[in-house]
Amino acid sequence: MTADIEPIRRVGDVVEILDQRKLPASVEWITCTTGCDVREAIVTLAIRGAPAIGIAGLYGLWLEAQRLHDQENFLGQLRQSAESIRHARPTAVNLAWAIDGALSEINGLDANQVGDRLRTMADTLKMRDQQDNRLMGEWGAGLFAGPVRILTHCNTGSLATAGFGTALGVVRSLHQKGWIREVLVDETRPLLQGARLTAWELHHDGIPARLVTDSMAGHLMALGQVDAVIVGADRIAHNGDTANKIGTYGLAVLARYHAIPFYIAAPISTFDPDTPHGDQIPIEERSPDEVRSILGKNIAPNAMPVYNPAFDVTPHFLISAIITERGVAYEPLEQSLHSLANPHQDLGS
Repeated sequence: MTADIEPIRRVGDVVEILDQRKLPASVEWITCTTGCDVREAIVTLAIRGAPAIGIAGLYGLWLEAQRLHDQENFLGQLRQSAESIRHARPTAVNLAWAIDGALSEINGLDANQVGDRLRTMADTLKMRDQQDNRLMGEWGAGLFAGPVRILTHCNTGSLATAGFGTALGVVRSLHQKGWIREVLVDETRPLLQGARLTAWELHHDGIPARLVTDSMAGHLMALGQVDAVIVGADRIAHNGDTANKIGTYGLAVLARYHAIPFYIAAPISTFDPDTPHGDQIPIEERSPDEVRSILGKNIAPNAMPVYNPAFDVTPHFLISAIITERGVAYEPLEQSLHSLANPHQDLGS
């Protein structure tokens, strides 16, 4: 089942990444031997999804520790490599979170210890992400009392994580209960990650689903064919504002108008308390060719100007709840998220 597929795996002293650019036409793996290889895979979207690129970043840093082991100023060069990987994609906070955590962990270690520590950290993060996704799925499924029709956006499944998924993990948990009537899959412009990736995962798992264009969402809601919207997140600001794949904000507005619950599913590592509000989340803008062409074939004039932000921001007041591996956060999201992120810390401290 694709619920257990691994978008990234360690094989001996190399890292293999499932090339998501080739899906669904073919399943191909990229062999990475350096951090630069991993960074290139992240930048070009061979691997994507906030949790997955956090794991990939750690493996990339481990590869760099192996490459630089015998070099002078080992730690200095490794930190330069870390900065390069850290900034491969700016919006998803998981990548920076993983790299910063690793640098803190290896501080003071000698070169012979660093590589082993980074490999262990990456392996552990991958394993914990799989476990956390299943917990997230259970928490999310608990929000429903019976069969539902779910609208989702972009890809939030095994391909975007270490396995099982965030928003799609909730869908999988509902399916295991027999509670999925249908999943409505937004094709998700401009990269068609819903059509290429989410549809592929659901089809292979035998979960009832239909592919729809992004512009159909309001129509489907008006027809009463959507019971809830569940999407992922790449960064959650301190106040609960959430950055996710472009088009998410429009879904939240439509869901509010039609009185439909709008849920975010994301790990606690996606919560960024250092970013106060959504308007301070850096929004990645990608190549115009991703809009002007599909699979290498032009669908618009070459000279046509394009605006191509990869993400938009949904304000917290449009979010019904945020599902995490530690529980469900409700409004006021700022306090709820803080409590889940710091379970042993008094809110007044």
